[in-house]
Amino acid sequence: MNIEGDATVEIRVEGLCKAFDDRPVLCGVDLDIRTGNFIAVVGGSGCGKTVLLSHLLGLLQPDSGRVLVTAPDQPGCPLVDLAGLAANDLDDIHTHWGVVFQRNALFSGTVLDNIGLWLEEVRHLGEADIAGIAAEVLAAVGLPTDRGFLDGRVDSLSGGMAKRIAIARALAMNPRCMFFDEPTTGLDPVTASQIQDLLLSTHGDPARGQQLRTTVVITHDKDLLYRLRPRIVMLHEGRVSFDGPFEAFETSDSPIIRPYFELMPVLHQRTAG
Repeated sequence: MNIEGDATVEIRVEGLCKAFDDRPVLCGVDLDIRTGNFIAVVGGSGCGKTVLLSHLLGLLQPDSGRVLVTAPDQPGCPLVDLAGLAANDLDDIHTHWGVVFQRNALFSGTVLDNIGLWLEEVRHLGEADIAGIAAEVLAAVGLPTDRGFLDGRVDSLSGGMAKRIAIARALAMNPRCMFFDEPTTGLDPVTASQIQDLLLSTHGDPARGQQLRTTVVITHDKDLLYRLRPRIVMLHEGRVSFDGPFEAFETSDSPIIRPYFELMPVLHQRTAG
């Protein structure tokens, strides 16, 4: 089902509900993610952050409610209901998205194999073009671009380098939206700060002539929030309990927000375990 598009809305969540084994996880989530937003989705363990992300990506079907996303390949870029899309139409939308999973989801093989997979399968590019794009995105994430590195195996990389490869792979398709699931979990503080800065740089900078991407980050990382100061969306008991700027989130004395904010470092460490 297509509806008339709002030019500023990239993703719209309406009354989203989901339960597992009769246990409610999402209980009526309403959320507008606008084009160019940088959003951090936060909340206590089990609040539904990853379940929400899976719905945004079309990996789960709602029990009720719906997720509408912009369809860039259709005339007028309408908002379409993910649940109503055929598999090939969902695949078309996924080509405009980049996803970086918590554990990176790199497959065994070389750096070039990982970056080039979708360029070959979806865009049907040749080896020379793929190598050129691989060098470009590796440079964008601060990694070597020489042939030796491209031909190196990913299973020999450090955690920080593997994360950069995962981000480079997502960037290779020049996505309009980027989704990150716990991108700094398990990284040392120095590497985590580098990845935080990388998230900001991949979001885009209009001052440098770069168009802003839409970025959604699932995280418990308080340092990330301090450094990047994104729009905060907090889930609590299956609903959006806060949606606003980091400054208001940080200073809130809400009995829901304050305990969570203080506990964030502990939750971030637990997630790494």
